Amino acid sequence: MPQTTNEVENVILVDENDQEIGVMEKLQAHREGRLHRAFSVFIFNGNGKMLLQKRADNKYHSPGLWSNACCSHPRPGEDILAAANRRLQEEMGFSCRLNPAFKFSYRIALDQGMIENEFDHVFTGRFNDDPEINLDEVSDWKWMDTGLLYEDLKKNPAHYTYWFKAAFPVWLRLM
Repeated sequence: MPQTTNEVENVILVDENDQEIGVMEKLQAHREGRLHRAFSVFIFNGNGKMLLQKRADNKYHSPGLWSNACCSHPRPGEDILAAANRRLQEEMGFSCRLNPAFKFSYRIALDQGMIENEFDHVFTGRFNDDPEINLDEVSDWKWMDTGLLYEDLKKNPAHYTYWFKAAFPVWLRLM
């Protein structure tokens, strides 16, 4: 269940080896650029197409940009795979088996004075139906051929979130 607007949302601060070193309020961690644990979920259908979501226009950073099926942060004390499953259900309205794919770190200054500094765990899964998106989180979605996606990322990088542009080439190298 998504946290309510009255609830403080915390992230897990980590060191460069993903060892937990503390907890901080999410917006503060993004304003200060503190390294914290995150996850991204890549979903593919039986035709090898990747599920993309367009972030809702009300997001506090990177609104209206295309990205992977979902991404977020585990809550303190929450297993990262459980968190990925929870957010996939909350954002895209479905569940599927998720498998760890790879981990990477990135740091980038974003819009609205935010700094993403994340140790990102990437999971992959398979799903063959249409998602039932949460319009508070996602404004649109599409299945896209990965070859065409690779070309579009090169041609229109401003249409995509930074973390997706960083993670997608890693996934391609591993395939």
